Amino acid sequence: MKLTSEHAFARSRIFLGFAFLFVCLGLAACSVGGGTGSGNISSATPPRGAPAGGTVKVALLLPLTGNVNAQQVAKAMKQAGELALFDFDKPNVQLIPKDTRGTPDGARRAADEAVKEGVELIIGPLFANEVTAVAPVAQAARVPVLAFSSDRTVAGNGVYLLSFVAGSDVPRMVSYAAAHGKKRFAALFPQNDYGRIVEQAFNRAVQANGGQVVLTKTFPPEANGMLASVKELAPLAKKDSAPQVDAIFVPAGGDTLPSLAPLFPYYEMDTQAVKMIGLSGWDYVGVGKEAALQGGWFPATDSKGWEDFTRRYSETYGGTPPRLASLSYDAVSLAISLSSNPPERRFASSELMRGSGFNGVDGLFRLRPDGTAERGFAIMEVRATGNQTIDPAPASFGTAVAAQY
Repeated sequence: MKLTSEHAFARSRIFLGFAFLFVCLGLAACSVGGGTGSGNISSATPPRGAPAGGTVKVALLLPLTGNVNAQQVAKAMKQAGELALFDFDKPNVQLIPKDTRGTPDGARRAADEAVKEGVELIIGPLFANEVTAVAPVAQAARVPVLAFSSDRTVAGNGVYLLSFVAGSDVPRMVSYAAAHGKKRFAALFPQNDYGRIVEQAFNRAVQANGGQVVLTKTFPPEANGMLASVKELAPLAKKDSAPQVDAIFVPAGGDTLPSLAPLFPYYEMDTQAVKMIGLSGWDYVGVGKEAALQGGWFPATDSKGWEDFTRRYSETYGGTPPRLASLSYDAVSLAISLSSNPPERRFASSELMRGSGFNGVDGLFRLRPDGTAERGFAIMEVRATGNQTIDPAPASFGTAVAAQY
């Protein structure tokens, strides 16, 4: 297997800054190569059938030229995909990088070239407008797409998103809270697209778990603008009075929580009597310094897989990959895993959407009929000395919450 090596990239912490461009895929049970640790991509139910005799061509569409920042991302994602080939050593899988130039027209041309070269799967592209341009080309050729965009509106009809889309961790958080007696909720949502999407997912999850949303408020990104929203929420959880809610949901991240969290004690809210809960945006260094959040809960992926992947990447290419690099690694690993299937069902939707799912760098996941990825999250508790896992990520989707987001 001849590899072309040029690029190395990065991936940002899951959900942080309300940007859902992150994270990864992989599989678990039937090993398909020489990978080790959590990078060992294998299917949760082994594929039947002997390996096909010919070469399995897989395209990797990335913005290798154009915007400088995008090029850096593409470089690392390309290298991460090649690392999967090195790890699993599947000589019949040929990875064919294609430059999208970061534009819809460039992506369309790259997809057209890839289809004409006989690829069976397209991995990428990175941006939503590129995915929109690639989709008709891939659909006409009956070639599935594993894209990296976090915009769920481009998913479906043979296009699957490997990213963490906004709201995908909400069901896990709400179901865990409800199972531990938290049924009456208040919430503070950021005033942006992410906040609106998460609010819809939150309302559905609370209803599905027999809970009640007592009050919701939104807040702007400016610290001064947050004051009014917290002040209006404060009477529900005042010190020295019976709390009117069981939990307060704050789906913020490291860019806003340091300004938002001190306002809770400022308005005399009892954050020990009322459970503070959040999303994966809470998973940042220093969250435990916020006294109002200590004891709070949030969902997160298992960090060990990312640490193992980072070590292997650094040993091979030098430097630390940004988080998005794991998306490419896991997408190529998924392709390698399914490459042993008979050609007629190698990348069929039934194989890509196996109910048992796959286990990747960031843990358990499965592709849904709507084209998004459902993932298994652990529940963490914020502590001054470091976040602590209080409920591990599910080992299989038999114990995972059914995601409706």
